[in-house]
Amino acid sequence: MTSSRTAERRIYALRDQINHHNYLYYVMDAPEIPDSEYDKLMRELEELEHKYPELVTRDSPTQRIGATPLAEFGEVRHEVPMLSLDNAFDEDEVLDFDRRVHERLGTNAQLDYTAEPKLDGLAISLVYEDGVLVRGATRGDGTMGEDVTQNIRTIASVPLRLLGNGFPALLETRGEIFMPKKGFEKLNAQAESRHEKIFINPRNAAAGSLRQLDARITASRPLEFFAYAWGQVRGGSLPARHSEVLERFRDWGLRTNPENRLVVGLEGCLQFYKQMASKRNRLPYQIDGVVYKVDRLDLQRELGYVARAPRWALAHKFPAEEAMTLLLAVEFQVGRTGALTPVARLQPVFVGGANISNATLHNMDEIERKDVHIGDTVIVRRAGDVIPEVVGVVLAKRPKNAQRVRLPCYCPECGSKVLRLDGEAVVRCSGGLYCPAQRKELIRHFASRRALNIEGLGEKLVEQLVDTGLVHTPADLFSLSVAQLAGLERMGDKSAQNLVNSIDHARNTTLARFLYALGIRDVGETTAGVLARHFGTLEALMAADETALMQVADVGPVVAASIAAFFKEPHNRQVISALRTAGVRWPEHSVAQQVSLGPLCGKIFVLTGALVHMTRDDAKASIQALGGKVSTSVSKKTDYVVVGEEPGTKLVEAQKLGIAQLDERAFERLLKQ
Repeated sequence: MTSSRTAERRIYALRDQINHHNYLYYVMDAPEIPDSEYDKLMRELEELEHKYPELVTRDSPTQRIGATPLAEFGEVRHEVPMLSLDNAFDEDEVLDFDRRVHERLGTNAQLDYTAEPKLDGLAISLVYEDGVLVRGATRGDGTMGEDVTQNIRTIASVPLRLLGNGFPALLETRGEIFMPKKGFEKLNAQAESRHEKIFINPRNAAAGSLRQLDARITASRPLEFFAYAWGQVRGGSLPARHSEVLERFRDWGLRTNPENRLVVGLEGCLQFYKQMASKRNRLPYQIDGVVYKVDRLDLQRELGYVARAPRWALAHKFPAEEAMTLLLAVEFQVGRTGALTPVARLQPVFVGGANISNATLHNMDEIERKDVHIGDTVIVRRAGDVIPEVVGVVLAKRPKNAQRVRLPCYCPECGSKVLRLDGEAVVRCSGGLYCPAQRKELIRHFASRRALNIEGLGEKLVEQLVDTGLVHTPADLFSLSVAQLAGLERMGDKSAQNLVNSIDHARNTTLARFLYALGIRDVGETTAGVLARHFGTLEALMAADETALMQVADVGPVVAASIAAFFKEPHNRQVISALRTAGVRWPEHSVAQQVSLGPLCGKIFVLTGALVHMTRDDAKASIQALGGKVSTSVSKKTDYVVVGEEPGTKLVEAQKLGIAQLDERAFERLLKQ
């Protein structure tokens, strides 16, 4: 049985180990043990503290969560004001800053600057007494902030006790609370799944998370901390340079930004700015610029302060990634797959280093969720090369004549009806065979190996055929001549003749392949095969309503709605008619005839191993065309297992069950019966 004295020694040892591993993980980014081992240490400490509650202290790693919710935040006066920084938006302003510093110091010598990324988060003050965290406060107005100690204690990268020794009896460190990009995305995804309000950006998310009266909510949010400055210092001293103080912070377990650099002179500052600008979008957190600070503290004191900012520091801001502007109109663009994307037409605004007049609104669900109206003042975000997007609406600025965004009834490209299925955010044009916006993607799919298998008709050639106006619908492929094709870039007479022959060969197909080639939404190869077997003829399928379609195995209401909408669209029927006129044909059978099809009707096949003379897709199509079915697993219901080279475990299962096995030659003979 563990004695109280033994437990006390073990508790202190565990706390030291856990604090050491927190330091390695959060400060040094060099963990020594896996998470599972860390969890074991925490569990052991929790169990001992539960058994010996008199040994629990406020700085124990187990005490990050657990306080009761507050009614309101208390106020905190900052003994040393938390000042803001002057901003620079171009190199000339940085040059002016460097010149003023030199003039005030009366020197022409190059100066050392500490250069740091400017985090886009929430400024925070942390007070440590004898190395123990006793208070956390927001910046507030710089003089008065809010006491958020309970919430700060839940953030794992904030040490509850400083490491090592040599720290002042009272140390107020200052830094930034922020939310990493991945944590922000996950938080918003969870909120969206619960139909809750989402945050506009990580900065708002961090601020909202830290200012929760219930610390348990803060604890559930992915917040982190970097230290970059200090306020009160009593009962001790700090090094003589800013960069050295940050190094000392790291020794004491306070996390600092690993991107911090000591640079020389104006050129060093501007070079750091360019490096951070190029890395900006690859960093795991948001930054909105960089900060330059005169490194020597004696020079900082000599330079002093002006108004509410130090003369020895400057924030060099990146071009804004967010800005407000007016939403003038919403237009719908049709993509390669028929999806209609709402595009915001904006009053031009400079954001992210470029003038922006258009931004995506994603889809109608997003428009409705954000309550976007034409005439609104909206917040536009542009990050690097990412397409600008409307991320929010400033409701307080909404004019009385603001108009709701209406979904068009007809495709703006081809006039076909617009389809929005239940449960789908995406709106689509139903004129898939006719719509100019979908032309290239459709023809590429129509000619693909698993559809009509037109050899030689690759993506580049499809683009040429469409761009030159030779092909408007798939039916136009069958009227192409050798002379027309030979005149295209990188096409000679022989290549043109080969393609014409391939197109001619593609006239003979199966109903299943033809249905798949049409590119009907949600109709893949398997569904196309099931539809062909169920209806027997194209005419029977085109005449079926949604109720009849849902009688087909594996066809639910969403797929049935897609199929019905496709065949109701007159433009699609016209192209299908043109394809039949062009000679595209296949064996058609009524449902009654299908029942009496040859020896494969009702037979179940399983394929294993590689076939030499045909692809697995071709073998599957051949079986289905003759009324057979293809399964992916062997069971007692299986009639044949087709065995190719290097068969898998399916052959062993077939042998155990006594199921007939066919090699490739026997399989080919069976197909020809």
